Amino acid sequence: MTSQRTRERLVQRLRDEGLKNLDVLDVMLRTPRHLFVDEALAHRAYEDTALPIGNNQTISQPYMVGRMTELLLSAGPLDKVLEVGTGCGYQTAVLAQLVERVFTIERIQSLQERAKEQLAELNIRNVVYRWGDGWEGWNAMAPYDGILVTAGAKEIPQALLGQLAIGGRLVIPVGEIDKQQLLLIVRELDGFVYQRLEGVRFVPLLPGTLP
Repeated sequence: MTSQRTRERLVQRLRDEGLKNLDVLDVMLRTPRHLFVDEALAHRAYEDTALPIGNNQTISQPYMVGRMTELLLSAGPLDKVLEVGTGCGYQTAVLAQLVERVFTIERIQSLQERAKEQLAELNIRNVVYRWGDGWEGWNAMAPYDGILVTAGAKEIPQALLGQLAIGGRLVIPVGEIDKQQLLLIVRELDGFVYQRLEGVRFVPLLPGTLP
């Protein structure tokens, strides 16, 4: 269930669902999603579904990982990307193979430590980690060409808007847990352009930190 053929079936399904960026699809084909879930769930790793990873968190549905990554990259290559919500590190791994540098922040320290170990085993070295509050972003490393948020915010965190470079793109789920929408926000010289996309369902973006 973790074979190359199984991965190929998943990627074909993602194509059928509308993903078009060949670089994103190729990275998802090559990235071993089963290594980012508990061994007991490895046989389900290439289903197009979210799965639990502990701490009341999930590994995102592959379609949504691809969709958000595709949106982030749709204006061209990116240098610095901020990921809010490292989680198990799967989205981090996909991003890191497509952009120059990933800065990733996670509020649950133990979760991020496991992700860091897994990415090191995969020899992914262009990621910088921070244990902290995702609502605040990572101002010391700003501005970012792209920001990707892997949890649903009740409202758009103002700190993240301020950390976008001119021309930068923010992809974020926004809304109450049962009414979230995926937003693409582009920073222009005179303000922000908002595009509302499909309905989504993510775990909530919570303030503060946990060990």
